[in-house]
Amino acid sequence: MRDPAPFSRRMVLFAAFRYSIPVLLGYAAIGVAFGLMLFGIGYPWWLTLVMSLWMYAGAGQFIAAGLLAAGTTLWEVCLVQLVVNARHIAYGLSMLSRFRGFGPLKPYMIFSLTDETFALLSSLPDKAGPYADDKEKRQLFMFYVALLDQCYWVSGSVMGALAGTLIPFDMKGVGFALTALFVVLMIEQIKRIKTPGVFIVSAAAALLGVFLFPGRISLLAALALALILSPFTERKGRGT
Repeated sequence: MRDPAPFSRRMVLFAAFRYSIPVLLGYAAIGVAFGLMLFGIGYPWWLTLVMSLWMYAGAGQFIAAGLLAAGTTLWEVCLVQLVVNARHIAYGLSMLSRFRGFGPLKPYMIFSLTDETFALLSSLPDKAGPYADDKEKRQLFMFYVALLDQCYWVSGSVMGALAGTLIPFDMKGVGFALTALFVVLMIEQIKRIKTPGVFIVSAAAALLGVFLFPGRISLLAALALALILSPFTERKGRGT
């Protein structure tokens, strides 16, 4: 009798692909923009592949490339990355229960938790959505979503770098592609969750952090304010 397991895995992979199409469309464009930018400031195309496989940080890669091109020391780049990616502390804490029981896949799930992957995985209802009644398939589905997202990013960035070696491009405004993706994903999240309170609180916290605190401290301040105010938003959402 034919083993149905491979077929089941293919079905889960296809379901993950369909679920991650919004990130595919965004990462294809933004990855190309990153590859073009990295090549445009004088780095070889293969460095794009190395960064996208090993670092895989989206905004962090854009920032690191710009800082290194400006002659910033490696320690300063690492410090900036630590501050910029501090938001992943909140991401990780909120995904603790969802990543429980992943076994050997858990380290990769932690590594691959970008903003966009977090947006997709955190939107999965606990008792609804794809494979909600099958824990093993649900975990495999989440793993495939994370893996596909990185594949989209790696493919897009390498294509952009290779295109830069063949075709001259004007790099002006390319960096805004990442901001555009964040805006699109936020709009999709608001439509899906239908609880705009958390987004309003996050926007208010970001504005307060920028205007009340100087420089890089504003990011940490915004994160702290969002964490302080989020319980009030959750309580209001449960009461409605």
